[in-house]
Amino acid sequence: MSKLLIKNGTIVTMNKGREILKGDILIEGDEIKEVGGSLTIEADHTIDATGRVVIPGLIQSHIHLTQTLYRGQADDMELMDWLKKRVWPLEGSHTSESNHISAKLGIAELIKGGNTSIIDMESVHHTEAAIEAIYESGIRAITGKCMMDYGAGVPKVLMESTEDSIKVSIRILKKWHGKGNGRIQYAFAPRFVVSCTEELLIKVRDLAKEYNVGVHTHASENRGEIEIVQKDRGMRNITYLHKLGLTGPNLILAHCIWLDDEEMKILAETGTHIVHCPNSNMKLASGIAKIPELMEMGVNVGIGIDGAPCNNNLDMFKEMSSAALIQKARLLSPTVMPANKVFEMATLNGAKALGMEDKVGSLEVGKKADLAIVNLDNLHSTPSVEVDVISQLVYSAKASDVETTIIDGKVVMENRELVTLNEKYIKAEANRLIKQQIDLAGVKK
Repeated sequence: MSKLLIKNGTIVTMNKGREILKGDILIEGDEIKEVGGSLTIEADHTIDATGRVVIPGLIQSHIHLTQTLYRGQADDMELMDWLKKRVWPLEGSHTSESNHISAKLGIAELIKGGNTSIIDMESVHHTEAAIEAIYESGIRAITGKCMMDYGAGVPKVLMESTEDSIKVSIRILKKWHGKGNGRIQYAFAPRFVVSCTEELLIKVRDLAKEYNVGVHTHASENRGEIEIVQKDRGMRNITYLHKLGLTGPNLILAHCIWLDDEEMKILAETGTHIVHCPNSNMKLASGIAKIPELMEMGVNVGIGIDGAPCNNNLDMFKEMSSAALIQKARLLSPTVMPANKVFEMATLNGAKALGMEDKVGSLEVGKKADLAIVNLDNLHSTPSVEVDVISQLVYSAKASDVETTIIDGKVVMENRELVTLNEKYIKAEANRLIKQQIDLAGVKK
């Protein structure tokens, strides 16, 4: 079994005591064997982390890899227009080739920013092309085919029958769930109530229990969305999902901005996970979720970047900073959402949403070797001494400060060079394909 040794780092463990240690980390195979202290062990590969900070790999709890290719194609639009006029037509134009490159483009950026796990929602078609990219890259992922069998304004190419949506989802689940040493997990991914029949949602509920997998969807992102659901289903979003029996620990809900008191109570009592996407919510002017209040009630909240067309970058450090700052401004309180709480959201809380809190989210003996090495000795993070490391990571650091990323014990980036992906090729292909996709979608500006 191969041994990887990381020497002389400042280790942000995120263990129960939230210890920050100086020393070494020993990795054997895909597992952390020792943390802290000075180790004199002969390893197959040694990385010098002197003057660097070693952190648990960041967990990106809501993303659409299928949308990365469409960065910059849907700026300054409200959610439903954003979907109907730009994003849905563009997603519908995907080929297997374009979705594969879109996924690789997103994964490459995420790995270079220290992300080791993602919760991904694909588009309706060509999901396996994206999963192949996930498999090749080495990233850890929960992913699933987007399901859409209902709704006004949905392009014909994305509209499925309920039967076909279920059939294809099950086929992909059976082929990919658990692959890559367990790195790839499947989750059913109905897009949101607006684009799903009740029949589909009930079948998803039952199939998720049958196959013991998660459900990943959107909810209560936008006031217009809420109005559509109330008119169509006779109740608010979360109340409706709860009535169908979908709420619970296997449900991951992105956004959850427009909630009433009863819906917040439902989320807390059922153990449903939510994912806060602050920059997406600001860019689309969707609103600001009541994250401190939800967390005070006991709701597990992770952090997500969402898709590149509603964020334009996949920098988790920016997302952490925004998650802290917007709540301070909303509640006029500088003490709300402190840096340590936000960093927990990006690591430990994300691990809970994955259903893997016993395997990832902290640097502890016996856990999976998912971590990143960050250089905080840059102008924008100096002074780098006599300061709180967690605050530096949340308020000062950038994705470009990450030097090395390790997933499942394998080095996927070292010294800013990707190991499992060809960055030059991915960029060239993305620039070539975007012209083709815009033409196919018929959405030229």
